[in-house]
Amino acid sequence: MSHVILVCPYSLSSFGGVQEQALAMSRVLVARGHDVELVAPGPAGGASLDTPARVHRLGRTLAVPANGSRAPITVSWRAARQLRAIVEAAPGPVVHLHEPFAPVLGWSTLLHHGAPAVGTLHRAGAGPATRWTTPVLHRLARGLDVVAAVSPAAAQTMGRAAGVHPDVLFNGFETARYRREDRQLPAVATILLLGRLEERKGAAVALEAVVRHNARAAPPWRVVVLGDGPLAERLRARFGDDGAIDFLGAADERTKLSWLRRASVLVAPALGRESFGLVLLEAMAAELPVVASDIPGYRDAAGGHAVLARPGDAADVERAIGEALAAPPSRVAAAREHAEQWSMDRLVGRYEDLYDRARGRFAGRQ
Repeated sequence: MSHVILVCPYSLSSFGGVQEQALAMSRVLVARGHDVELVAPGPAGGASLDTPARVHRLGRTLAVPANGSRAPITVSWRAARQLRAIVEAAPGPVVHLHEPFAPVLGWSTLLHHGAPAVGTLHRAGAGPATRWTTPVLHRLARGLDVVAAVSPAAAQTMGRAAGVHPDVLFNGFETARYRREDRQLPAVATILLLGRLEERKGAAVALEAVVRHNARAAPPWRVVVLGDGPLAERLRARFGDDGAIDFLGAADERTKLSWLRRASVLVAPALGRESFGLVLLEAMAAELPVVASDIPGYRDAAGGHAVLARPGDAADVERAIGEALAAPPSRVAAAREHAEQWSMDRLVGRYEDLYDRARGRFAGRQ
């Protein structure tokens, strides 16, 4: 058994792929016999989380623009010093930082480099901030003994900016969790939109596709929107009076898992800047047909098992939904088998090897 400190720079009270990775990894690491602490921004004493790991919430959060989204980070240097103190007090830990260059929770730990450190790069899509902060990224990268990335796009974006050469792994998830509930096919074809309601996620395109279909074809489609974000009010104003569209707000994990087993098709209509389409694989594991934008991160994840549509093209999304609704059971079964390749248990096994490598490299620097 080893001591692992997982660090997520984003509040675990907000929905996001990085947060889900950190939580799922904490559960599997504990199940595999590791002593795990999970550290993220947020007020102490927040809502309980679905993990047996010891959770530390450090620093007040602030939503800042990042990669077309708003990231719930902390800019508190006191929180960064508190994390470093947790690392220094732990018995021989490995520190695993998700998005290690995101401000500022892990920065003091990286600059001090007092324990073996592994970093996981999630972000794809460089911007001006990445170019302006290259010297800072290179300095922080010296505190990492091993670097991994969730996709080739993430490895290229941040790996190049920080001057590191990541091992390209994958986003993992607990595939069996997505089939705990019985599959319930709805009487009316139900399209599921899942995630933050922001410009780059393209929810308006999928909603327009459903409106187009229902205006001229039968049987009608229904849409369930699970998510919240900066576009929520605008989307409700535009589509909220349509009786076929239900805005249910941000979903907890239990609600999300339930809808993945009750919908007809998941639609992921992002316009770009997606490093990896984990939500596609989650739907496949839940035996749900998938429609996804034809963008690099989603193509990589789908592996030919989703119906792809041109990003931003409502007519093509409508066409793709119709094709997905007609998918035979054999196609759904093949997609489920494809999703199993991204098992979190398998991923954690890879990280255990990286933890050993980080220990060896850290010891060699002493």
